[in-house]
Amino acid sequence: MTAGMSQTRKRRTSLGLRGRLLGTMAVATAWSVGFVGAAPTAVAEDVQSKQWYLEPMHAEEMWKTTTGEGITVAVIDTGVNPSTASLKGQVLKGLDATGAEGDETDDYNGHGTTMAELIAGTGHGGGIKGLAPGAKIIPMRIADADWKTKESLNSLDTADAIRAAADSDAMIINMSFGNDFKLDEEIEAVRYAQSKGKIFFASVGNSAEKANKPIYPAAYPEVVGVAATDRQGKASEYSQHGEFVDIAAPGDNLPRWCDKTFERYCQGDGTSAAAAITSAAAALIWSAHPEWTANQVLNVLFDTAGRGDWEKGTLSNYLGHGIIRPAVNILKGTGDPGEADISPLTKEKTSGSEGSGAPSASASSQPEKKDKAEDAAMAGSSTEKNDSSQLGLILGGVAVVLVIGGGAFALVRKRRSA
Repeated sequence: MTAGMSQTRKRRTSLGLRGRLLGTMAVATAWSVGFVGAAPTAVAEDVQSKQWYLEPMHAEEMWKTTTGEGITVAVIDTGVNPSTASLKGQVLKGLDATGAEGDETDDYNGHGTTMAELIAGTGHGGGIKGLAPGAKIIPMRIADADWKTKESLNSLDTADAIRAAADSDAMIINMSFGNDFKLDEEIEAVRYAQSKGKIFFASVGNSAEKANKPIYPAAYPEVVGVAATDRQGKASEYSQHGEFVDIAAPGDNLPRWCDKTFERYCQGDGTSAAAAITSAAAALIWSAHPEWTANQVLNVLFDTAGRGDWEKGTLSNYLGHGIIRPAVNILKGTGDPGEADISPLTKEKTSGSEGSGAPSASASSQPEKKDKAEDAAMAGSSTEKNDSSQLGLILGGVAVVLVIGGGAFALVRKRRSA
């Protein structure tokens, strides 16, 4: 545990500011961005085959070059169980920011452990295989809406967890949680994390068909908001959209721990998983280029994202810069890292730009609408577009086919403000 973790101040209130605000909202839309539409059947007998994105993302080929070794990811979530077969040896000391009994290894519903496995799971014992199985996890436990409204807990646990993550050895922060209101303390913590040279990924939310409001921390300018896609590369119907979306990743029909008993996996959808997979993609790129800064890793993640024939520099309210394709950099060596000290999110100069070895848009345009079969493939052949084995979306270094229709992926200039 770092000094920053041990000195984190616990703030106990009778529900507190966030609790009072939560009391005025539906719990379904408050402080929890988890899986939706979860299937009740267990899939533990064949979990990795349910991770449909690994093959088209060319995971096995990338792992011959890098598995994310040397990179640590702070997972701010419900806690992380280090005893699952897939996470043994993968979890480091973290922080419980809730102020409740137990610690950061007591995952109270399985969500945080699922995120950790999607990032750095080894796949041992038939468990989830993370996209960056060589990375390590630092767990930071916070409370969800249910828990927050039932007990007197630390009302500023998210801000404390973000600061602790910023002060830790983690280079990447993943927060598959969110809320639809801002907190000054959280804004300050996010900016502090950026000043320490971290990349911060957060899920944009699963309520597109309802309120579709901006979700925080994903909507803060310094945080990468991650949306979800289905197997065909189409924005998931539940995935929230707007100027807060920066990039997208697979999120549909993926394995997850059913509950806190850790007895079986179920299947579910969510931007939570998309954020975790994106954090793992960044870990692979940073591991392959340890001399790069957070800004450069993020620049390459954006530059290599799959976006069909979109003009570079344009952004989609549904997919942001496009769909993650780490293999374009890992296997082909392409992608522009840009300036080491300029944030690709805010376009402003940042501090903490020493690289992972010492972690410390232009005019909008509208792409021409096309039929599915005519969507542009990037550096790919026409046979790959029609090959069902590619799942409709080549996520790696070969090609990408995006389903664009009905104006759903209209590109807009992104105006970010806190």
